Amino acid sequence: MVRTRIAPSPTGQPHIGTVYQALFDYVFAQKYKGDFIVRIEDTDRVRLVEGAEEAVLDALDWFGLYPDESPRKPKDVGPYRQSERLDTYKEHVDILINKFLPMIPEGKRQVDNQAHYCAYYCFCTKERLTQLREEQQRLKQVPRYDKHCAGLSRSEALERTANEDYVVRLNVPTDYVIKFDDWLVGDVEVTSKDVDDQVLMKADGFPTYHLAVVVDDNLMKITHIFRGREWLPSTPKHIILYYYFGWHRPIYIHLPLILNMDGKGKLSKRHGHSSVNYYREEGYLPDAIINYLANIVWNHPEGKEIFDIEEFEDKLHINQIGGAVTVYANTNEKVKEIVSKGGQEAFITSQAPRFDLDKLTWMNQRYIQEVKSEAELETLIKDFFPKASDLPEETLKNLIPLLKSRMVTLKDFESLTKFFFAPPTGFVLTETEREIANDLQSAFEGLAEWNKDSILTIMKELLEKYKIRMPLLYKITTGSERGLPLPESLEILGKEKTLSNLNYLLN
Repeated sequence: MVRTRIAPSPTGQPHIGTVYQALFDYVFAQKYKGDFIVRIEDTDRVRLVEGAEEAVLDALDWFGLYPDESPRKPKDVGPYRQSERLDTYKEHVDILINKFLPMIPEGKRQVDNQAHYCAYYCFCTKERLTQLREEQQRLKQVPRYDKHCAGLSRSEALERTANEDYVVRLNVPTDYVIKFDDWLVGDVEVTSKDVDDQVLMKADGFPTYHLAVVVDDNLMKITHIFRGREWLPSTPKHIILYYYFGWHRPIYIHLPLILNMDGKGKLSKRHGHSSVNYYREEGYLPDAIINYLANIVWNHPEGKEIFDIEEFEDKLHINQIGGAVTVYANTNEKVKEIVSKGGQEAFITSQAPRFDLDKLTWMNQRYIQEVKSEAELETLIKDFFPKASDLPEETLKNLIPLLKSRMVTLKDFESLTKFFFAPPTGFVLTETEREIANDLQSAFEGLAEWNKDSILTIMKELLEKYKIRMPLLYKITTGSERGLPLPESLEILGKEKTLSNLNYLLN
């Protein structure tokens, strides 16, 4: 059975990049009648932000990416927060510390030699590690741990653990080839001498990402791992862990990264609008964002730009995702290069897709104008701007067709309809403008029938008489120089309210 997961860290507001990955996790699980799991990686206690877990779970619900299992919907493979699984990580670290390296023949294994085990205790101080790194940099070597503590006897190491701070490191063998297949990238092969002895358990007893993610993915029976391509250089460490534990490893799908709008680096909190909260507050529609995120790395086989998540699920094939192999001239060589340099470089090229806010905004407008029915848009407006319910029901219903033609996001409702809630304010009429407003008021008062045609006739007369343009009449009647179709909106506002607004403006 297919089981996918998203494992966000609750260190801030939910990120569009998290939604992008979760989209593929969710759709792939749905397509193959599997389960989509949300697991919270909260072991970084320093960066933990109160309320961030609830925010990311709420965001996934807002997008309709409902998990089958999560902290809110636990089943039998929980807990779903890493901070509640510390005993599990300790148990698996102990397995590695006490397990011989599988590549050492039984007859050559040394019981008291830390270097012969899958993991080992390390007592190096921050000062020593800093000196080591600085010396390696001076010699133009790739900074990595030098296996100093692997040379300790197990008996000495165990004795020191009683009184000294320590970490537990992965014991990476030298001169071995590590191979794995990625459904998008293809076959990847690196040499173990380029893989660092990663810290698995920190001095505070919390696991690092690399240990926890492998243990959790195995125990939660994850079959397919979707994640950003920047994680490719870390994958060899995870492959080693699966090998040491004797577990069947999952299938990897490293998705193309989404770059900032300027193409310089991956989409981040420091560049552009990456927070989900921004889009909610600005009135973007969640299904429009989902459509855009699917479009950014995948082309609909029929060339369609507008489609819902169900159609995406039906048409999606992994090998159609943009950037599969072709994003990099030689992905395998790129992985080798980055791993050999310590895996610190961002796995990004200018060929990766950029986040285009203008395109997303265009798509959001298309959803408002073409995808959403009038009834759906009315509901969305009331949810986003509760004050809309203060308008008479018939008034709001009549406004919806006009709003569909002008709104780009739900936030536009407030600026487009503010004169329905209060008279225009915030500006002073010139003498000429006051004369025009008085003429308009008198003409409106004399109308026997209040409809868009009679209103438009009067406006045309004033435009001709004063040689002015329509933005001035918009300003006098609504407070803005553009907005909803003016005669139609004033017809809906009503004669009494229109005259009341003009009287307020003039007096």
